[in-house]
Amino acid sequence: MLLGKSLATWCQEYPLLNQLIALQETSWFNPRIARAAEALQDVGLTQADVDDASARLVRFAPYIASAFPETAASGGIIESPILAAPHLQALLAERYGLNGSGALWLKQDSHLPISGSIKARGGIYEVLKHAEELALAAGLLKLTDDYALLDSDAARAFFGRYKIAVGSTGNLGLSIGIISARLGFQATVHMSADARQWKKDKLRAHGVIVVEYDSDYSVAVAEGRQQASADPYCHFVDDENSTSLFLGYAVAAERLQQQFKDAAICVDAEHPLFVYLPCGVGGGPGGVAFGLKLAFGDAVHCLFAEPTHSPCMLIGVHTGRHDEVSVQDFGIDNLTAADGLAVGRPSGFVGRALQRSIDGYYTVSDEELYRLLALVESCEGQRFEPSALAGVPGMARVLSEEQGYRARMHLTPARMAQATHLVWATGGSMVPETEMAGYLAKGRHLLQAEQA
Repeated sequence: MLLGKSLATWCQEYPLLNQLIALQETSWFNPRIARAAEALQDVGLTQADVDDASARLVRFAPYIASAFPETAASGGIIESPILAAPHLQALLAERYGLNGSGALWLKQDSHLPISGSIKARGGIYEVLKHAEELALAAGLLKLTDDYALLDSDAARAFFGRYKIAVGSTGNLGLSIGIISARLGFQATVHMSADARQWKKDKLRAHGVIVVEYDSDYSVAVAEGRQQASADPYCHFVDDENSTSLFLGYAVAAERLQQQFKDAAICVDAEHPLFVYLPCGVGGGPGGVAFGLKLAFGDAVHCLFAEPTHSPCMLIGVHTGRHDEVSVQDFGIDNLTAADGLAVGRPSGFVGRALQRSIDGYYTVSDEELYRLLALVESCEGQRFEPSALAGVPGMARVLSEEQGYRARMHLTPARMAQATHLVWATGGSMVPETEMAGYLAKGRHLLQAEQA
């Protein structure tokens, strides 16, 4: 029994669960989607909060440029490029039997500096925010100072009195651990069993304490949260509930606006934007989607992508029970090659805050992620880790949907012909060459077997 109902009753009330339990690739378009001005009221945050986060990142830019020389060219602003992907678009049209409609682009958060994934946004932002609060309170820093002064032995000695902890499947831990250790904090990352060994090794090389668990993400978070709660000098980064993380991700939207302007990409009712975001617990894609809705209003349509073995956000939003249920409750194992998305229970905060803002959810098999990894490398020369490929089938899911979504959203053929489709590639540039070679070999083998 789950929340007073048998599994059979759940599946009768929510027939989509039958497909998810069978690990079938599934798409669901949200019937509760509302206009942005109305839906964003559910979040409890505003444009002013995003502006505050953006300003804080600008204040820290001199520190970032000093502490991480690879960001000097961007003046300490951590940002990724966008890339047109016409070859991939043509290949996907052939693969999924689609007619050309709009233009496909990649957002290369896979190449963000410092930690090489989308987590370099929210994760680094939350640590910087905490560091600023401590430094201001102690008189070590003033808002008018050049924050490069924090890249000093004196500042590191000050931060060394404090601790930062986080639970992670890998990428959030990398971003939190690397920035925390560089500032001087005592950093601990509680890592789930599915976290890659190279990520653990990289953290330890930066002086971060890594605590390993035989269980999944939820257990690592719960243990980390419990241990941190007993230490008044320890700040726990809560990926499930943190508004600071959420706002750090949201800043990406205003920067994307400028990138679109530079690329002469128009986004409005006649030129809709579709964004496909890989989803684990939901904090990263949720924050980005919130920022996108603030920036582009009803002209942007956001979809979350999950592995077939870990569809936690889809189940939570579809049933309306959010973090009250997990994939394991329905007999789904939460074992996936997309380690960054291997989450059994979604963020209740994100699920509820954006339940009228996210247009759709879909799942992708591990095998298809590997095939797409090899295809993207062959036709665009881009290398992503498996979880980052989850957004790639999104365009096909929208163009082939038969649930009345496009009609309901007034997405006429003329508008779809002028659409921009943006795959948010969330990680991969720091994957060791030997590991990436293994990913590519597996993807190529699966493609060959498919064509045989």
